[in-house]
Amino acid sequence: MIQLTKVEGKLALRSIDGVLFGIGMPLGVLLLTTMIAGSKQAGAADYTFLDSSFSSLLVVGICATAFMGIPLTICDYRDKKILKHFFVTPASPGHLIATQVVVAMITAIISAVLVALVSVVFLDYRMQGSWGLLIASYFLVMIAMYSLGLLIASLCKNIKIANLVCSLVYFPMLFLSGAVIPFELFPTGMQKIAHVLPLTQGVQLLKSVSLNQPIGNPRFIIILLIVITIVGFGLAAKLFRWE
Repeated sequence: MIQLTKVEGKLALRSIDGVLFGIGMPLGVLLLTTMIAGSKQAGAADYTFLDSSFSSLLVVGICATAFMGIPLTICDYRDKKILKHFFVTPASPGHLIATQVVVAMITAIISAVLVALVSVVFLDYRMQGSWGLLIASYFLVMIAMYSLGLLIASLCKNIKIANLVCSLVYFPMLFLSGAVIPFELFPTGMQKIAHVLPLTQGVQLLKSVSLNQPIGNPRFIIILLIVITIVGFGLAAKLFRWE
């Protein structure tokens, strides 16, 4: 398992898209937002754009790995019969899937840690809420999104369909959830549409914790993410095909 994780990790590093969008982009957006409007009030809210962007950008790595990393890799392995071949090796297909999740988690965590370090050390960010609650909320959002990523991998028959579905899911999640573009800048109508996206709820939960004030309905969001996790992993396990 450890050796397999090392191999998959090296393969992930060779994918410039994952590193660029999962790690590089949130740092770039953070610095750009800070230079343009970091200390300005975020719309009618009583917090700044830096306060808003900090918690939002933590999920960019999750979004990239959940909706472009895990499902595309698994579907590509299914197309190439790699999953089928794992049946005759000491490492089972289940090990391969677990490894993909571990590699995705490591990538997302590196992204979040870099955003936090740059914000605190270089941008003088000071969180009003609890770091412990933020970390717990972060992992809740992560497992909920990964359950959806595995569900996509289970439903898509081949890599072509997976590419289409992942693109249709990834880009709205990334740009409409408030992860990259501050949610406060959206018109009211667009905000109502964006509330349907599960990642939007995740972003609001992280904002609630980091700002130490309710954004949306935190209790409802926690229950929703738990339900998404249970249903997502349950359906993914039931519908998954090895070939």
